[in-house]
Amino acid sequence: MLRTGELLKRAGISRQVLYRYLQLELVTPAKTTATGRHLFSESACKQIMLIQSLNDSGYTLRDIREIFSERLRKL
Repeated sequence: MLRTGELLKRAGISRQVLYRYLQLELVTPAKTTATGRHLFSESACKQIMLIQSLNDSGYTLRDIREIFSERLRKL
């Protein structure tokens, strides 16, 4: 499990960007501690990198959210 700071370093994003992704439910923590701290899996880091790549390619965060939602519905 990765703490928020570790995830930010590995993914190369700011805390504000992460919280925006959390608000849009593009990324979800694997666990939240009793004190409210988020812990993330390694796959969350990969997902953030995918989001960044899609965003750099011209997709909006809303587009990306729709893509992820559609993908989950097919599972």
